[in-house]
Amino acid sequence: MAIENNRLTEQQYEENFADIHPPYENITAAKVDANRCLFCYDAPCMKSCPTSIDVPKFIKQISTENIKGSAKTIFSSNIMGAGCSKVCPVEKLCEGACVYNLLEEEPIPIAKLQRYTTEIAMKENWQLFERKPSTGKKVAIVGAGPAGLSCAHALSREGIDCTIYEKENKGGGLMTYGIAAYKVTPQFCEDEVNYILSIGGIDVKYNQELGKDITLAQLRKEYDAVYLGIGVGVARHLDIPGEKLEGVVDAISFIYDIRAKGFSTVPVGDKVAVIGMGMTAIDAATQAKRLGAKEVTMLYRRTQDEMPCTEVELDIAMLDGCKIIWLTAPKEVKGINGKVTELVCSKMKLGEPDTSGRRSPIDTGETFTLDVDMVIKAAGQTPFEDLIEDLKIQNLKGKITIDGNCSTNIQGVFAGGDAVNGGKEVVDAVQAGKDGAKAILDYIF
Repeated sequence: MAIENNRLTEQQYEENFADIHPPYENITAAKVDANRCLFCYDAPCMKSCPTSIDVPKFIKQISTENIKGSAKTIFSSNIMGAGCSKVCPVEKLCEGACVYNLLEEEPIPIAKLQRYTTEIAMKENWQLFERKPSTGKKVAIVGAGPAGLSCAHALSREGIDCTIYEKENKGGGLMTYGIAAYKVTPQFCEDEVNYILSIGGIDVKYNQELGKDITLAQLRKEYDAVYLGIGVGVARHLDIPGEKLEGVVDAISFIYDIRAKGFSTVPVGDKVAVIGMGMTAIDAATQAKRLGAKEVTMLYRRTQDEMPCTEVELDIAMLDGCKIIWLTAPKEVKGINGKVTELVCSKMKLGEPDTSGRRSPIDTGETFTLDVDMVIKAAGQTPFEDLIEDLKIQNLKGKITIDGNCSTNIQGVFAGGDAVNGGKEVVDAVQAGKDGAKAILDYIF
């Protein structure tokens, strides 16, 4: 067994990481699905969307071949509507709420229809919003992820000059660096960021990290308001013996390297164990398999009924050949010459529900051992607690505390997205950015 990179040919990488969401080939195909829509009054699909996209309206516009109008309807509510159409867990949001589910029929493919119009708009570079004249007000936004970009776009439309400070050398945040490459390609992410910025009035300063290259005090002095959309990104430790052995990596870094460095450069083991069953765990497991791992085994300490990922995501992993072992928790990583060779696991059983409502896993005392040469930790993420404490911002274990107006305890400093909620969907971050923009407009005028 060995951890190696460059396991596959260029063609194999291309095939393995090709877009898993094939688009409509033409308007006729899109209209067939659009014309199935019942255009419900008080539509449940619209209510289940965190950004409240008027789903019946944009689908009706597709059915009448008003593609530009359809794109504007979507982008008016969600400026990252193109990306969300690829990464949203629609089966538990808009499509999951479709009334056709009650009729035991296939729901309207809302995400696919949304992708159709938004991708055309991006390709044609349609400027669907006119920026108001500059008001002379300036806002600093920390983080060019979904929350930051959404906030900047909403503010710029109102004539606010925005400067985004981003610690990476590309924008997009989670979309660019934290999601499986077969869901959204690096090129798509770059195109989406450029499309959002094309409204004007938004300057992005890359390689600028808060607390290192810039300070909150500086930003407060130079700008009328500050919005923190710094997300989360610190992997939760397993706190077990052997965690520091060579071959133990965290899923966030693993996915980041795939997105930032290219498929052939990222090493992967022959036999890989992935700890966790959230979306990040699925992305890590499936990509490990697509990088050339012979065996990928996912371990989760509860059962399928309690898993945080969706059934659709689980199906992707299983179709890729990933094995699942339920009611299992890592106990110890063993190795030879400093390198991983085995993972000792505890068999679990379920007890009473915990604070999250899920039944708590209890160690049975029984163990078993897996032969592995790589362990990927995907047991959740924690906020940037040290940074938040240094900034003297009120928080709950690193999650920024805000009031009903997105305001922190520091005057003129607002926050939203994963930095506040601890990690939700991209669409939730987009809505948080909109909410932050509204609060900032109320504050500075």
